[in-house]
Amino acid sequence: MFIKGVGMTKFDYSQKPWWQFAFEAAREALENAKMKISQIEAIVFTGMSSCDGYSEHQTHKISLLSDLFKTNVPIIETPSVCAGGGVALWIALQLEKFKNILVVAGEKLVDNKSEMTTHWILSAAERVIEQVEGMLFPVQNALVWQQYMLKYGATMDDLALIAYKNHQNATLNPKAYYYQRQVSLEDIKNSPIVAFPFRLMDCSLSVNGGAAVILSKEETDIEVLGSGFATDYLLTFGRKEPWHFQATKLAAEQAYQEARIKPEDIDVAEVHDAFTSVELFSYEDLGFAENGKGAELIRSGKVNLNGQLPINPSGGLKAKGHPISVTGLAQVYEIVNQLRGNCGARQVKGNPKIGLCHNIGGTGGSVTCHILRRR
Repeated sequence: MFIKGVGMTKFDYSQKPWWQFAFEAAREALENAKMKISQIEAIVFTGMSSCDGYSEHQTHKISLLSDLFKTNVPIIETPSVCAGGGVALWIALQLEKFKNILVVAGEKLVDNKSEMTTHWILSAAERVIEQVEGMLFPVQNALVWQQYMLKYGATMDDLALIAYKNHQNATLNPKAYYYQRQVSLEDIKNSPIVAFPFRLMDCSLSVNGGAAVILSKEETDIEVLGSGFATDYLLTFGRKEPWHFQATKLAAEQAYQEARIKPEDIDVAEVHDAFTSVELFSYEDLGFAENGKGAELIRSGKVNLNGQLPINPSGGLKAKGHPISVTGLAQVYEIVNQLRGNCGARQVKGNPKIGLCHNIGGTGGSVTCHILRRR
């Protein structure tokens, strides 16, 4: 399959309904593809906000989207928490019956009081132990990071460098929440502790937004070269090595095998940095570094915008923002534009040809990996 068009809203706190974010992103994708909605034969939608019927009080989302787009084509809804965008794209790639497919996400995540939003996000964790004990995702990931530091000797300074890199990149991205908002390394290292040893600046930013991708059998300049999807146990500490996400390794292996390439062939990547530690773990799980040596990539500058393998040129979830289900498609939006050379001041040098998108749900519970190539 090929990618014809991509669209994305600005990530922010504006209080538009989820469907408006989805509609705006889809409209931009259609314009980018020079297509009309009447040419779309199927739609795959992902979104978690108000999934329980609260907030906007609407659970029949696919029918609402039919009304919104004025279409009667099949619409599939596939929520998968933070991996929703990646899973929606993976599902769309399996729909060989259709020529043109719109994959779209919209999220009004930041809506209610913070304690209500936190309670809702926690529902993605294991219920009997993690939810009952109040193990919010910053807590879970901080505990995992503690174990990694003990085993491999990485430091909080390594994570600060990741946060700094992504914030620097976001200042060049007009659709990022932290666009033109300078954050110093000192600011990052002195930000408040939220779950020891994590600081505020080690955590991604919850925002609202939308993104869309149009897949087509018709050949275009961007080809989906490989796609992988894997899952893992819900209980984070029920895994042998919780700091290595087995689902990432499996999804990446599937994508590399299908694409017939190796990790060293990747020119640019969007990696799921819900927490700075997760980006570092992913360097290893995606095959960019050996186990225990992920910190060497950020220390050397290899993953910086001007490095050999730029990671998260968009600013990542950390500084662009993380509207849950939308993130996976927003990563595709960035990589497509990087491969097309449309990213302006944050454009990766050297005419990148192959890009990778890595999307995680929960603490490694569901993961997708997509590899795109400029033809």
